[in-house]
Formats: sequence, C-alpha cells, structure tokens
Amino acid sequence: MSDMTQVPPSPLLSIVVPFYNEGPNVEALFVKLTAMLDRLGMAWEVVCVNDGSRDDTLARLLAAHAADGRIKVVDLSRNFGKELALSCGLAHSKGDAVIPMDADLQHPPEAIQMMLEKWREGFDVVYAVRHARVGQGLASRLFAKAFYWVFENLAEVPLPREAGDFRLMDRKVVDVINRMPERSRFMKGIFAWVGFRQTGIPYEQGERMAGGTKWGFLKLFSFALDGLTSFSTFPLRVWSYIGGAIAGLAFFYIVFRVIRTLLFGVDIPGYESILIIMLFLGGMQLLTLGILGDYIGRVFNEVKGRPLWIVRSTHGIEDSE
Repeated sequence: MSDMTQVPPSPLLSIVVPFYNEGPNVEALFVKLTAMLDRLGMAWEVVCVNDGSRDDTLARLLAAHAADGRIKVVDLSRNFGKELALSCGLAHSKGDAVIPMDADLQHPPEAIQMMLEKWREGFDVVYAVRHARVGQGLASRLFAKAFYWVFENLAEVPLPREAGDFRLMDRKVVDVINRMPERSRFMKGIFAWVGFRQTGIPYEQGERMAGGTKWGFLKLFSFALDGLTSFSTFPLRVWSYIGGAIAGLAFFYIVFRVIRTLLFGVDIPGYESILIIMLFLGGMQLLTLGILGDYIGRVFNEVKGRPLWIVRSTHGIEDSE
C-alpha cells in the first residue's frame, strides 16, 4: 500500500466591500484590488454589497462579476446603512481570512500583504492604523480625538485609535461576529469586543478616487453617540450621580434659607432665582428623558426582531455554497 500524502487546501481570502453610490469608483477599485490579489498566490473572492445605491453602482458591479466570477454581488432591497451592509458581507463571505474595506480606495490594497503576514504569524485580527486623516478639517479631527477619549474612558472595551473597518479577521472571529444578533451594530466596537489575539499595522490613507464623503458632521455625531450607547451604560448611570448632587445642593440650600430666615427674618423672594432654578431642573429632566428614550428605543428595536437586512438578489454567491 503506497503512502498517500494529502495536500492541505489553499486558504481562501475574502474581501468584503459595501457600496453606496460608488459607481465612479467601481472599475478603479477592481483594477488595483484584483491585481494585488492575483499576486498573493492564494484563492480569493470579493463580496460586494450594494447597499441600495441610486446610481449605476449595481450595473457596474454586475459587469465586474460577469468579467470575473470571483467577484460576487449581494444586492440589498434598500439602503440599510454601512454597518449593516458590512455585516451582510461578512455573513456571505466564505474565506479563512476576511478583510472588510471601503470602495473609494482610501484603504490601500497594498496593505493586504502585510495583514496576511501577521495572520500567518498567528494573529486572529490585524487592524490597519492610519497615520493621518486625509481630506478632513480641523473640526473633524478634533471631534475624532474627543470621541476616542470619551470611548476609552466610558466604554467597556477600548478602541484602537485611528483603526477603522479595514482589518483582517480569521474565520473563527467572523463566525463569532455573525452569531451576534444585535441591531445597533457599531462594528468598530464589535471588532474590539470579540477579543482574540489582535495586532495593528500602519498604513497611509489614500485620497478618495471620486465622489464625496457620505459622512457629514451630524451623521458622524449620531454615529459616535450610537457607538457610545451601544457599549456603555454610563450615560444612564451618570444621572444618578447628577441627581444626587442636585439633591444634596438643594438640601444645603434649604438649611441655609431656614437659618437665614431665623436670624434675619423673611425677605422678598427673587423671581429671577426661581425662574433660573426651574429652567435648569426642567432642562436636566428633559435631557435625562432623552437619554432614557434612546436606550428604550434600542430595546424596542431589539424586541421587534426584524431582519438586519433584506437581500433582493445575489450573483455568484450560490456558486460557492
């Protein structure tokens, strides 16, 4: 009986790319990305998630799929947002290693080689850390620094600074993320929360090839608030401290007024002071109700149990199942 040596199958690399109105960037992305992937010497697939684009993004993605079957397309029924589109792409990926990246080439494909090297060294997550924020003003950069500082001090898990969605994850990490059913999916926090053996690599952020950013200041602020409330209950707990402090001040003020009245008699109440106190306490109560409402709204969304996304059609996904 002759010895039979089994050759282990080549690992599969999955690239997950959400698309929303990125039509002008599709061809440029695949020219650079596929050329880089072909040089790696391993099997690969690109899972493209069309997140309800209103331009010709879907048509361009389907043309790319027709030209190369390794480019697969998931078309969502509407725009669900980047976080859910990214989650959908992770759920449809098959690779032993999975790398999410943006469609605008600000995430350089050249960094994939370094990620794979760290993965082969035994790291389960290799996140890319950018040196500088390209195309952002001073206000946006200061806001980002403030967000990371607040998140580090209030949230359950720390976030690597200047690390976004661009990272490599081992299949066991992706499987854990796919089993997480929560609907408020702040992916940077989820990537950090799952743990495993993680390390970072530096990269130079590229310029956006075409189009403009989809993230205005108000949307970024809402996204940051969503991330903080998804991974911290401090905004709820802090009002117990504030309420206790206000109650303590009120008690001392009552004692002060009683002693003053006993010593100097009753004076004429001040209209302005009463108005200021009423406005202050009313504002605090409304702010507290707003924060409580945000958390209750999250519970409401979770209880409804609706699907995280709806797939209208897939192209090439069935072939790999």
